Amino acid sequence: MRYFLGIMIILFLWACQDVKRPEKPDDLISKEKMVDILTDSYLMNAARSINSRIINERGIKLDSTLYKKYNIDSLQFARSNAYYTSDLNGYASMFSQVEQRLIQFEKEHDSIKLANTKKAEAEIEAKAKKDSMEVETGLIDPVETDTN
Repeated sequence: MRYFLGIMIILFLWACQDVKRPEKPDDLISKEKMVDILTDSYLMNAARSINSRIINERGIKLDSTLYKKYNIDSLQFARSNAYYTSDLNGYASMFSQVEQRLIQFEKEHDSIKLANTKKAEAEIEAKAKKDSMEVETGLIDPVETDTN
């Protein structure tokens, strides 16, 4: 039994030693550009999950759009991604940058949404104030309400 267990351990360790990491591709995408691509990829996937019907109806090919924007092809992206994933610590660092960018994007989007909401509220308030001033000065007749 010990002999069998020893052979199994040796075979297991020997099998694990033959892990091949991908070679650095000639057309490797830089880390900074890869972070940009991954960030846009996550945003596109979010858009796809929210409005996939509209995206499909309009015939938008998100992957093709991404490759065209960064002037790359799918094979170059796949090779670069495989190369970067072979170093888990480096890849985790890249994803940390992606996460920070997405958080910043969300904050900016929320602040724009808040500013638009405040602007709309201010416009409504200004219109209501203008209407009340016109009623007070007699420029318009107040609306009679039916109180049954």
